[in-house]
Amino acid sequence: MNAAKENPVNAATRLDECFAALKAEKRPALVTYVTAGVPDFETSLEILQGLPAAGADVIEIGMPFSDPMADGPTIQKAALRALEGGQTMARTLELVHAFRQRDSQTPLVLMGYYNPIHRYGVERYLEDAARAGVDGLIVVDLPPEHDDELCLPAKRHGVDFIRLATPTTDVKRLPRVLENASGFLYCVSMNGVTGGHEPVLHDIERMVGQLREHSHLPIAVGFGIRSAAQAQAIGRFSDAVVVGSALVEAIESAETRHGAIEAVHDLVRELAAGVRRAANG
Repeated sequence: MNAAKENPVNAATRLDECFAALKAEKRPALVTYVTAGVPDFETSLEILQGLPAAGADVIEIGMPFSDPMADGPTIQKAALRALEGGQTMARTLELVHAFRQRDSQTPLVLMGYYNPIHRYGVERYLEDAARAGVDGLIVVDLPPEHDDELCLPAKRHGVDFIRLATPTTDVKRLPRVLENASGFLYCVSMNGVTGGHEPVLHDIERMVGQLREHSHLPIAVGFGIRSAAQAQAIGRFSDAVVVGSALVEAIESAETRHGAIEAVHDLVRELAAGVRRAANG
């Protein structure tokens, strides 16, 4: 990997710059999630490289883990497929590094679980992640009581730590959950795992409004969003729309390597059009 990422603490990050630019355009961001190493390393890289041109504003990359309890069957299956194909944490950081050779602008966020990071070694992981070009982390199983373990060290390395808020997050606890958050907030649209039933717009809008009372950070809504129409509807009151399971399914159902790439990019183009209609609306 090349020289360390030029992103000192308190400097504007790629995420900050992205959301500021989109705010000026008066439109929400499209955040796309794919699992690292699916269907294989080379195809995964080609999928990632084509996402910005297809309309993705921020890219989330899933770090494969053997026990992804917050994920539904689609992403669980993809994670296991990646692990069986030899996708390690080191290979995931190599994927980020390879993407950065051609794209220095698009924010990249790694999403997953703490166990693989702990096994890698937190300090070593953060050094390698920052050097590779990672902009943010979403670690779904590490509560704010453990901020000293990863959240605060990540911020010292110039890596944003993105918090999730769920429908069951207690209002009294919310300030503690959001205390050290940066980059953006991830509003989980419903109870359950990724790729579940269709979210209820009224409930999501209420959650987003509640989060805005506690934080100035951009708010992204995810879990259960699968179509351009949903992206458009949710984009009208959020700062970003996150789509994951639908994209992972497109990869899994493709019969060929080229088909996987085309299927994902075609779907992202549809979703991006929906998000842009939200701004126009």
